[in-house]
Amino acid sequence: MSQNALQLFSADAFSAPEAEAQRLAIANDADPREADLTGITVVELHFPKFSDGRAFSQAFLLRRRLGFTGQIRATGDVLIDQLVQMQRSGFTQAVLRADQNLAHGQALLSHYPAFYQGDAVHTTPHFAEAA
Repeated sequence: MSQNALQLFSADAFSAPEAEAQRLAIANDADPREADLTGITVVELHFPKFSDGRAFSQAFLLRRRLGFTGQIRATGDVLIDQLVQMQRSGFTQAVLRADQNLAHGQALLSHYPAFYQGDAVHTTPHFAEAA
């Protein structure tokens, strides 16, 4: 997964392409460690309002503790301001709130090609990577 692997979708144009049996929606107050991920290829994490960041912790748990390798999709009150943090927390897809600009979101993601610290996906800090 590259640093800019976060796929963006507009809320008006988005329709989940995978079968319902392959997708699991986890409520933002649920513990993802209790979820049965057998056969699941997409986990949807919901942001009921932009100021509720529990889905960031859920995504991090899914990637780092549970080793989930499928898609993690952000839905709900998703703003472009949150995209870099979503990418670093382990999200691979974000369905933007209807009033958010898709092109502006893509541009924001390209501002930072790399980070000094490790994150949910790239755990090795920049200084420790082989040159």
